[in-house]
Amino acid sequence: MLNYRKEGDVAVITMDDGKANAVSHSYIDNLNDGLDRAEGEAKAVVLQGRSGVFSAGFDLKEIGKGPAESKALVDKGAALLLRLFSLPMPVVAASAGHAIAAGALLMLASDTRFGVGGDAKYGLNETAIGMTLPPFGLQIALCRVSKRHQTQAIIQASLYDAEGAQRAGFLDEIVSAEALEQCALAKATELAELPTEAYAAMKLDVRRDYIDIIAASLS
Repeated sequence: MLNYRKEGDVAVITMDDGKANAVSHSYIDNLNDGLDRAEGEAKAVVLQGRSGVFSAGFDLKEIGKGPAESKALVDKGAALLLRLFSLPMPVVAASAGHAIAAGALLMLASDTRFGVGGDAKYGLNETAIGMTLPPFGLQIALCRVSKRHQTQAIIQASLYDAEGAQRAGFLDEIVSAEALEQCALAKATELAELPTEAYAAMKLDVRRDYIDIIAASLS
């Protein structure tokens, strides 16, 4: 599932399970392994999915096993998202397709987000499937989704095309599928030149209130 390589000061992490890149126990473990390695040897991270899908969200097969199994996976995913949201280095996400539910939260937890157009959909569909966002999801969304789009994006469960996702705050730039990885790598390389300690401190300062609420909900 995990492909890891280093390009200069940038760790390029590609998650590809050959299907929908569901956020499963295996997905979380693999991504945490990649982040461990990146924190030890890189100054920035590019996180990307597979062609056609960044991530379609939590593994519904695991969620459907029962309340205990569902809670175990969601809690584990929450810890991963908090880690990504507060990672002390630049994180650039590159979405070559759909990023929905927990997949959209992975995008929102990253610092700079590139996406492609076409049929790709981005958004938080929890309300539409009879769910609410737990504190980790809500706080990340409140931090990163444009305020004027929060009702539509969070409460009304809108799914956006790339242009709409950019307006709402799920994406920063839209590029072609062919240019996606190189654009993300170029941005990560640029961000890696910023002083690491200052970048980490500023990220925590800007996101502190949201991080504290998430951390308290997980304790």
